[in-house]
Amino acid sequence: MTTPPTLAATTLGGLCPRCSAKTLLCGPVALARNCSACGLDFDALDVGDGPAAFLILIVGTIVVVSALSLDMVVAPPWWVHLVWLPVGIILTMIGLRFGKAILAYQSFRHQAGEGRMSK
Repeated sequence: MTTPPTLAATTLGGLCPRCSAKTLLCGPVALARNCSACGLDFDALDVGDGPAAFLILIVGTIVVVSALSLDMVVAPPWWVHLVWLPVGIILTMIGLRFGKAILAYQSFRHQAGEGRMSK
């Protein structure tokens, strides 16, 4: 049996939180449905839109502050600010990839699930 990966290894490498196989992500930002090595169901680790909500605020702040700072310091032509579109997209994709991996890892490690009312 392999040792479980660390949070950093899972996030940076897209590793399965149970067996360390590189199967967590099936695309640039999409979680796979399950691990092809150990069979862990990644759908049960439902991360939902959690990472996206924070990224809207974080990436938006980075892009706006950077654009305003550049404009105040250099005062470039308007078309120079078109660079912020790809910067925002790239930061969002990197953030989503890391955010989903982090939440999936934490969900697995802490056996998170839906709340249930007991009678």
